[in-house]
Amino acid sequence: MIGFLVRRILASLPLLVGVPTLVFLLVELAPGKPFSLEPGAGVRPEAAKRLREAVGAQRPLPVRYMDWLGGFLSGDLGESFSFRRPVGELLGETLGNTLVLAGGALLLQFLLGTVAGILAVWQRTSWLDRTITSAAGAVYSIPSYWLGLALVWIFSVRLGWLPVSQMRSLDAASLLPAPRLLDLLRHLTLPCLSLTLPAAAGVALFVREEMVAILGRPFVRAARARGARRRDVIFRHGMRGTLVSLVNLLGLALPGLVGGSVVLEVLFAWPGMGRLAYEAVLGRDEPLVMGCAWLGSVMVIAGSLATDLLSAILDPRIRESLE
Repeated sequence: MIGFLVRRILASLPLLVGVPTLVFLLVELAPGKPFSLEPGAGVRPEAAKRLREAVGAQRPLPVRYMDWLGGFLSGDLGESFSFRRPVGELLGETLGNTLVLAGGALLLQFLLGTVAGILAVWQRTSWLDRTITSAAGAVYSIPSYWLGLALVWIFSVRLGWLPVSQMRSLDAASLLPAPRLLDLLRHLTLPCLSLTLPAAAGVALFVREEMVAILGRPFVRAARARGARRRDVIFRHGMRGTLVSLVNLLGLALPGLVGGSVVLEVLFAWPGMGRLAYEAVLGRDEPLVMGCAWLGSVMVIAGSLATDLLSAILDPRIRESLE
């Protein structure tokens, strides 16, 4: 197991450099330059040029990239053009907010999806099964940003129950711990549901199909013939056999979750890493864009590695193949 872990980490090292390099080239090929503002914004082209010279954005591309790579290998992600602050500090301030949103959405999507899939299998071919399957198929096809706009219109504009944007209210710092937590949960509800519901619908369909396939295998039919209770058959055989596939689905969901959080952080003005990356791309802030890309790749690689290890723990056959 330790050897597998070391091999996976070593294999991931090129990605940690390759992903920011690819992003750097894409940003360079995109139209526009750092500090290039629209006409009438109040900044003359000469001033914008001096700003680019001050931050080193006028230097040739290979020089800028080698400077970034040298700093990256020494643990320095550079300084943001827009914020004039170290990129590492900006990422540290926003990473926790992104983990709150993405972590909550990840937990909810697998919890709700797994429960819905089990209920569909429990009442297979009944009205409940058909309702869950149809509803899951419909919700799964809805884009998360469109769902977010619909939830804002219903719960914020029409009903006025939940806040539209931001992570906390203006007076949150003066609240006691319990009201402060409640305020955070109220702000978290809409972006979390927008990110959770389509993914949870996909998990529900996946769990249902996996459990139906497992419950149709010969050893399960033999257990039924021996008089095993329906509950034991579903949970002991069906759910246990689905766990490894569900863990693999978790690993596949991580990249989509990181990408989806970018859209919803911008939509709900959530002060996370996704919104920071969006602002960096708009401002052609190369050090900040590359720092966000690097941290995003670290999150995906770490999640994939954790998924492989969890699969090995749950399935002895996978564990034996790794030794």
